[in-house]
Amino acid sequence: MSGPAEGADDAARPGSGEFTATVIVNAPAEKVFAAFMNWERQSDWIPFTRVRVVEGDGGEGSLVEAVTAVGPAVLRDELRVVRVNAPFEVRVVHCGKVLRGPGSMRCTAMSGDRTQIVLHEWFHLPPGPVGKIAWPVLWPGSKLGFTGVLKKFGRLVEQGRLP
Repeated sequence: MSGPAEGADDAARPGSGEFTATVIVNAPAEKVFAAFMNWERQSDWIPFTRVRVVEGDGGEGSLVEAVTAVGPAVLRDELRVVRVNAPFEVRVVHCGKVLRGPGSMRCTAMSGDRTQIVLHEWFHLPPGPVGKIAWPVLWPGSKLGFTGVLKKFGRLVEQGRLP
């Protein structure tokens, strides 16, 4: 592989910036998983972000790009899909210049056609004092932000607006 995936081996190691977000969606796991794997539609529930598959079909080996823009600030997240175990789990490696580290999304079927989603990310932090200062500030926002977007995702699935 070339381009954005170079150095993916280093990115695949868990970083010290870790967070987990969990929500329960009133829909079967198969439907929830299919909606999550519709990469381009993630733009519907992740604010200020455009998501697209730039290489592959969205499955294992694919490269996905998410560009978040708020005013003049732009953050480009490149992620390689490394494992798909439908309808239970997808694993990715964030392999861009800024966002690096592994992540996973798991769907667990529950009674009553409900599904628990667990999103878990391990980002690499900048070395030295910058990382030590940045993480306590960023972590609460990351956890709250991802829980919020997962709740929005769940509502869209429940309303039949996704996939």
